[in-house]
Amino acid sequence: MELTLNEGPVDRIIRVIVGVAMLILGFAGIASGVWMWIAYLAGAILLVTGIVGFCPLYRLFKISTTRK
Repeated sequence: MELTLNEGPVDRIIRVIVGVAMLILGFAGIASGVWMWIAYLAGAILLVTGIVGFCPLYRLFKISTTRK
């Protein structure tokens, strides 16, 4: 299975910023309990997909934010 980029540059930047922000929420103790773990998980997923440029859900729903 080939991992073709399906996230455009603006999408990737937003994912990285929001992912880092969510990780900070967890590490700084702003989110606690279950919300802390949700922030860790969502933040990590957003950060990784933003860095890599590929989102499995985009492929599943045949979405692409890259320029044609």
